[in-house]
Amino acid sequence: MGAPIKHRLAFGSWPSPISAATVAAGLRGTLWQVRLSGESVYWLEVRPHEAGRTVIMRRSPAGGIETLTPPDIDVRTRVHEYGGGDYLVFDEQVVFARQEDQRLYLQSPPQPPRPLTPPSLPPGAVRFADGELHPSRRWMAWVRETHEPDGATLNELARVTFDGPRVDALATGHDFYAAPRFSPDGSQLAFLTWDHPQMPWDGSQLWLASVTGEGGLEGLHCVAGGASESIVDPRWSPQGVLHYLSDRNGWWNLYASIEGRPSAIALAEAELGAPPWVFGLSRYAFLADGSIAYIVSQLGTDHLARIEPGSTRLQTIDGPWTSFYPSSIAARGMRVWTIAGAPDLPQSIVQTEVTHAAHEIVYAGFSPAFDPRLISHPQPLRFPTGADETAHALYYPPTHPTTQGPPGALPPLIVISHGGPTSATYSFLLPSIQYWTSRGFGVVDVNYRGSTGYGREYRRALNGRWGVADVEDCLAAARSLATRGLVDARRLVIRGKSAGGFTTLCALTFHRLFSAGASYYGVGNLEALAQETHKFESRYLDSLIGPYPETRDLYVQRSPIHSAGRISCPVILFQGLDDRVVPPEQSEEIARALDASRVPYAYLTFAGEGHGFLRAETIERCQEAELYFYGRILGFPTQAPSPPVTIHHLPLR
Repeated sequence: MGAPIKHRLAFGSWPSPISAATVAAGLRGTLWQVRLSGESVYWLEVRPHEAGRTVIMRRSPAGGIETLTPPDIDVRTRVHEYGGGDYLVFDEQVVFARQEDQRLYLQSPPQPPRPLTPPSLPPGAVRFADGELHPSRRWMAWVRETHEPDGATLNELARVTFDGPRVDALATGHDFYAAPRFSPDGSQLAFLTWDHPQMPWDGSQLWLASVTGEGGLEGLHCVAGGASESIVDPRWSPQGVLHYLSDRNGWWNLYASIEGRPSAIALAEAELGAPPWVFGLSRYAFLADGSIAYIVSQLGTDHLARIEPGSTRLQTIDGPWTSFYPSSIAARGMRVWTIAGAPDLPQSIVQTEVTHAAHEIVYAGFSPAFDPRLISHPQPLRFPTGADETAHALYYPPTHPTTQGPPGALPPLIVISHGGPTSATYSFLLPSIQYWTSRGFGVVDVNYRGSTGYGREYRRALNGRWGVADVEDCLAAARSLATRGLVDARRLVIRGKSAGGFTTLCALTFHRLFSAGASYYGVGNLEALAQETHKFESRYLDSLIGPYPETRDLYVQRSPIHSAGRISCPVILFQGLDDRVVPPEQSEEIARALDASRVPYAYLTFAGEGHGFLRAETIERCQEAELYFYGRILGFPTQAPSPPVTIHHLPLR
């Protein structure tokens, strides 16, 4: 049989079964934090259709899968606002942080959870994350974050027991703590700290202390790290050797502490680590034969690798996966469990038998029900950018099995500027991207300078240049594709969330390349961000912009709000009203400026949503509103969503 007949329709209006509801359902595939206990496997799953709550899932030794979390509980810590390290498991029991009050609870199925820590006033003022069980099984070490009545925030390590509500401080005095990890015999505790103005990917320290019989610490001393060396993911081998990832050679590579000195285990021009935006990330695991399995990132693609005892050479473990996000790996015997995906495979819990590279999908939170021929596969893109440097991106061409654009026409392009900005884009199946490509858009997801996965030098290339270098890279990616004749240079759109929203607003304010833009809870006022944001990021801008208020002129110069009158193309803004990272005032300022300039804009707000939308109804509303907005601006037919989107100052056609 011949190829199917292609219908010709305007780009942007192609028929697609990948609906806004599909995008929301795809977020059900957001899986986190694989853990093992006995022969069971545990993980977290986000459920947009249950008001965005997170639940603990379990796969039993017999293969049955169940939800452990009762319907009235949302498992989520708010330490650092971004959370992570929300739970731990042992002996088929779980200890978790509850979103509603931030207390720790013990659940011993089938018994209901019971609280382990006392209530705080107001509820949620005391928070816990990244817990580790002492091998005696009598107590745990957790990161504790206390929000004082005067507005101060105290971070420390704390001791939590199972038989009473008392919580005692274990270590205090640094601005931040993370990753408490006990030696196998329980005699030592390793943990990480860092202090303002450092972020943990800039510089951090690995500490080691002896554990006393009373559960205290003594003999505390620094093992590795400093202001210019980032240490992440410490963990102990079964033999009691402390390992950690350090970027001392320009890449996060693996080291062991041998007689208090760093000994390189695996060196490669590849990232074995990831920026700890959240707690509980893991990138390597110890196998029964003494080898180590790794998640390795290289040039925007992930793979599994293994290093055998006595060797320093990474051996790739073959498999179809191109993304292991979020970073999570656990091992038992010669098997590892990860969260893996690929351009045509959604995030899944995957079991890999390392010796024979045999894979089994244990669980996929999202199962695509659409024609696989609709899936656009990303193409790695390298392109020249500012300062004679090179930047990276993934390009997704418009893809449809039965529809193509009009003769001689080129598709519009959506440029995505990811959040962070110290983060990266990933290449597993994302309905949120396929929603656009299946309708006739090209999409380029930019790993601008400052992104991770390309080494410390690339990650630091944004220092002092946020709002400049990242914007240059987004512009350069769009121009590169337009120059190649792949997209319509007259119909370029940029969108981003959080820090990516800042990049988006800068591109729209200070340049004239784009026809429209979409900002999700984007930063518009850098001064306000420096003065009002939460503790974790309160000094982040010192490296990205400069110390405040000493370099206030740069904050003013680069803030879109101070030059918003220069925005000449339509903008749609989305904002959660409970956002504590980028408060609603930031988007409101931009909306008022657009209104004063009579630039077409839409502004949608969502009660109950914070920094990062979780509810299905919010996600669906945003997706439909954004498509409708682009259709009105770029001139292709699209159905108006319900309720309608009000676009202020848009001339009638």
